[in-house]
Formats: sequence, C-alpha cells, structure tokens
Amino acid sequence: MNSDFARRLAITAAEILCIIGTMVGLGVLGGPEVQQASGGALAADATYIAPAAPAFSIWTPIYLGLLVYTIWQWRAVGESPRHRATGWLAAATMVLNALWLLVVRAGWLWVSVAIIAALVLTLGVLMSRLTSMPAESTLDRVITDGTFGLYLGWVSVATCANIAATLVDSGFEPQKWVAEILTVIVLAVAAGLGMLYADRLGPRLGVALAMGWGLGWIAVGRLTDRPESTVVGIAAAIAALVVLAATAAARRRPLPHTRTA
Repeated sequence: MNSDFARRLAITAAEILCIIGTMVGLGVLGGPEVQQASGGALAADATYIAPAAPAFSIWTPIYLGLLVYTIWQWRAVGESPRHRATGWLAAATMVLNALWLLVVRAGWLWVSVAIIAALVLTLGVLMSRLTSMPAESTLDRVITDGTFGLYLGWVSVATCANIAATLVDSGFEPQKWVAEILTVIVLAVAAGLGMLYADRLGPRLGVALAMGWGLGWIAVGRLTDRPESTVVGIAAAIAALVVLAATAAARRRPLPHTRTA
C-alpha cells in the first residue's frame, strides 16, 4: 500500500466516521439532537454568545464540501504535493468533528472544549499550508480552500459558544452585567482572531463569511431571543463587520501566493 492510497483511504474512513457522527448529532440514530443534549447546554438560548438556531445551517455546505473533497482526493489532484501535505490534517478534522459530537452527546462538555480547540488548531495549520501551496485550479480552490475556510471560520465562532456553554453548565452564572461584559470581551477576541486570519491567511472569503455568519446570528439571537441583550447584540454585529472589513482590506493588499477562496 503506497502512501497516496493510505492517505486517501484514511480520508474516506474519516468522512464515513464524520457522517455517522453527524447522524448521531442530529438524533437520526436515536436520542436528542446535540442542541438538546447535556441538558440543553448548547441550545441557541443557553448563553449570551450562543448563535440563533438558523446559524447551524452552515453545516450543510461544510458537510457537502467535505464529501466532495473526499471524492476529489481519488482523482489525480490527490497526488499533488499540496494534498499530500494537507490530506492527513483534513482527515484529522473530520475525526475530531465526529468525536466532538459523540462527546457532547455523552455530556462530557469539558472534553468537548479540548476537542474543539484541537479542531481549530488543526484547521488553522491546514489552512496555513494551503496558503503556502496555492491551488493550481479554480475547482481545487473552491473544493479544498472553500470548504476548509468555511469550516475554520465557523468552528472558530463555535469554540467561543462551546466554552461559554461549558462554564454555565459547570455552575458559572455571574450577574447579567458581568456576563454581558465578559461576552463583549470574547466577541472582541473573536473579531481580533478574524483580523489575524485575514493577515496570516490573506483574503479568505470562506473564513470571513463563516465568521461573519456566526457572529451575525449571535447578534440576531441576543436582539430577538432569550437571553436578550442589546449590548451583546450590537457588539456581535460590530465584530462581524470588523471581520468582513479586515478581509476586504486584505483583498486590496494580498499576500504573496495567497488565494481568495
């Protein structure tokens, strides 16, 4: 078994595991959905930084992208230096995603925090390598860079929500004004992370749109649903605009060899 075949096989196995994990997360195989698991700790109204329910529809293009990416690996492009350098990382992200879903269903929220943090780091390294080794075709750029860009952007926002939900579930319930201040600080960090991505990875539309999507739905959630907070809603909207603006600025000063997917 040569290394290219082994990597393709690992990516395919990881995709199958990811699909199974998703079915578990959606409750297809029995039990509650992820948002209702762990006593509803990850529900859209559980914390000030939880995105409104429609935000989670972003998983549809991400999961479809991962499926297409897996099929894409079995073509000749899967033997390129670019995909040899990133394929194992891609497989790891799918395994970590499945593990996160299973762990949350089991109620192990602090373990889920460690897993989602590892997922963000792995995606960050993956996107960095994709940036240093640009795609040779528009199709590869859309399938690979686009999919993992969306993935990184969304999971970066989801990590903030995951940590907040875990703290609340553990009994950390400060007064409203304290919770609002802490949430605004976290949103500022998220905006700063979006700016860092734009600086290090270049004008990645997938990353920016996914972060803007997640932050935007946090704003909608706090302005229209419980727990209501005008301060957090406005801060989340500003954070989303900051991320999008940073990416727009990066488009005017692209990094060497940086693509925009």
